[in-house]
Amino acid sequence: MKTLWVLVIAWASVAPAASMPVCSGGHRVNCVVDGDTFWWRGKKYRIADIDAPETDASCEAERRLAAEATSKLKDLLANDFAVEPTGRFDRYGRRLVIVKIDNKSVGETLIAAGLARRWQGRKEHWCPAP
Repeated sequence: MKTLWVLVIAWASVAPAASMPVCSGGHRVNCVVDGDTFWWRGKKYRIADIDAPETDASCEAERRLAAEATSKLKDLLANDFAVEPTGRFDRYGRRLVIVKIDNKSVGETLIAAGLARRWQGRKEHWCPAP
């Protein structure tokens, strides 16, 4: 049983509540990039179970939604949160993780707020079709 607890503690890291600003500049330690990506303890993470709108999107509607998603993730990560590694990385080298607050998925919270979609294995456009 002792070994099991050591594995559980190593598997899910908990971050104490602290201000999590939006990233700016080159030195990134603890900050939010956008609605599904953040830096924590100097490492870059992507929330594995969602796709959020892009801040550099081609349409204003997606950029506005991306700003809302970024702000919401920033607010959520100001609480105590747990990072559960999936053991996978995306094509940009970001660690894919599940993030939870009070045992509830942050990804599911963003989806419920209309600020993210469930990840379908590929990026989907948020801009309305012309």
